[in-house]
Amino acid sequence: MSDKKAVRLRRAKSTRLRIKSLGENRLAVYRSNQHIYAQVIASCGSKVLASASTVEKGFETSACNKDTAALIGKAIAERARSVGIVKVAFDRSGFRYHGRIKALADAAREHGLEF
Repeated sequence: MSDKKAVRLRRAKSTRLRIKSLGENRLAVYRSNQHIYAQVIASCGSKVLASASTVEKGFETSACNKDTAALIGKAIAERARSVGIVKVAFDRSGFRYHGRIKALADAAREHGLEF
């Protein structure tokens, strides 16, 4: 494993321990070079309550940029609200809070999720 990935996973682990102590549902985000994924996971950690990603039909684009990440943020917020979830803890999986991660989080906040 590369040093960069190991450092990211260490940050993710400490964040998840903190979220687990809060006992809230978490909005987990993962980004790759081509896609971005978002899931609302139950506080017990065993069930996905809502999900959205650029791999789904309707989100296929040639580039995964901030605009696409904002669309995913809007979609995950609407799907979580339809299940009855309003408050979540934001789990950025060790990624820095800028660019696509920030765009997704801002769009989710604008469309009704609280974190």
